[in-house]
Amino acid sequence: MDHLLAGLRAAAEPTRLRLLALCAHAELTVSELTQIVGQSQPRVSRHLKLLVEGRMLDRFREGTWAFYRLADDGPCADLARTLVDLVPADDPQLGRDLERLGAIKDARAKAAHAYFARNAHRWNQIRSLHVEEGSVERALIEILDVPAGGTFLDVGTGTGRMLEIFGPRVERGIGIDLSHDMLSVARSQLERAGLRNCQVRHGDMYNLPIGAGTADVVTVHLVLHYADDPAAAIAEAARVLKPGGRLAVVDFAPHELEELRSEHQHRRLGFGDAEVESWFHAAGLNPTGSRKLPGTPLTVVIWTATRPEIPSIAKNRSAA
Repeated sequence: MDHLLAGLRAAAEPTRLRLLALCAHAELTVSELTQIVGQSQPRVSRHLKLLVEGRMLDRFREGTWAFYRLADDGPCADLARTLVDLVPADDPQLGRDLERLGAIKDARAKAAHAYFARNAHRWNQIRSLHVEEGSVERALIEILDVPAGGTFLDVGTGTGRMLEIFGPRVERGIGIDLSHDMLSVARSQLERAGLRNCQVRHGDMYNLPIGAGTADVVTVHLVLHYADDPAAAIAEAARVLKPGGRLAVVDFAPHELEELRSEHQHRRLGFGDAEVESWFHAAGLNPTGSRKLPGTPLTVVIWTATRPEIPSIAKNRSAA
């Protein structure tokens, strides 16, 4: 009871309810929330502090940035979601806030698109600046053991390197990327490799142009740190997996290299095991472990999960 009352007191103020609603739509920093609600940073920080203390928001720090999002669990997580759902969808103030949030997301997307366009032709070189790609590729081959004759999907395929590696092992390989410049490079690479069973398509990691239950294996290779909503990207990858299919997420362990934000458009400075596994669980996947590959200065982690098999009718009858 005390927790619920504390949560209600924390949210019972117009600006704090606005902040709660915004953090239900995206992970946001203090400066972004300040831009949206049009108030001073100290005032917004005070409101956020009260919402965190009331267990309505989670706060997590990465380098010099702190992100806020709706509480994932705890005594007031359900209350927070309920209050957000009760805000009328046609509320004028909420509508203006979401328009400003949309503008911030658009600005992020344009900056990332410009970066990828500038660097598409030397993308593999940029990746190799921070981790030795060969060791990652060998570990992926060992961990995934991609079945012959299956369908392989690479989300955020970039130059198509994952398709080059796994394409010869599968019947069908598909790469998805939002950057037309990247896709041009990937098509050239696949043609050069003679991988006629592989193709690339323009698409968004949050809305893959692939049917549900299509892929035997999905990889998300050094992409998640660009995502505004990593949990949603993993949920979408899980959607397209067949029962028994495997997902591999390759990304960085938590680090402090702020220049990757300013120079390379990284949204997140790595991920912890518990965070990634919580996203797997939320997407209906079973985590199957992780492997850390230390580098200088970054450590790459491969997290894997499987989509549960659908019990057969025969098994259900025997169980009954």
